[in-house]
Amino acid sequence: MGIFQNKNRKKDQFLAMVTNEKIYLYKMAFGYLRHEKDALEAVDESIFLGLVHLRKLKKEEYMKTWLIRILINECKRILRERSRLVVSEEVPDTISPYQETDLALRMSVEALPEELKEIILLRYYGDLTVKDTAELLSIPQGTVATRTKKALSLLKEDLTKEEGGKLYENC
Repeated sequence: MGIFQNKNRKKDQFLAMVTNEKIYLYKMAFGYLRHEKDALEAVDESIFLGLVHLRKLKKEEYMKTWLIRILINECKRILRERSRLVVSEEVPDTISPYQETDLALRMSVEALPEELKEIILLRYYGDLTVKDTAELLSIPQGTVATRTKKALSLLKEDLTKEEGGKLYENC
């Protein structure tokens, strides 16, 4: 009977964590995908996959990190699918929160190499620490710090150039 109680406790802990972190998960997905519908789909699918594969989680203290990794993989899957689709000329009915942010910044982040863009999304859109980002990406903390510095330098250079050297020169 102890095995079933442990399984239910793990499931309850997972559901409580998802309830507490749902806004955070959505922000992470939205940072990757930039579309509300896709972000919601990624979060839903990640939670489902997490629940289905919960028994594979060996250490419960890594539950959040494990779910974020599932979410990132799901976002990448959606991006791969999206790249195969034909883009339509349809105008969106509503403006998403990400579209309200500075267009120059959004374009600059998009122009970053994938490994640097991932660091920026996790650190600044996902509010992860260097340590958490390193654990999530399975890379050393020093690499995270170096990539963060490189990405911020590229963003500063791009935004300074883009805005005529005035608006973002104090970054």
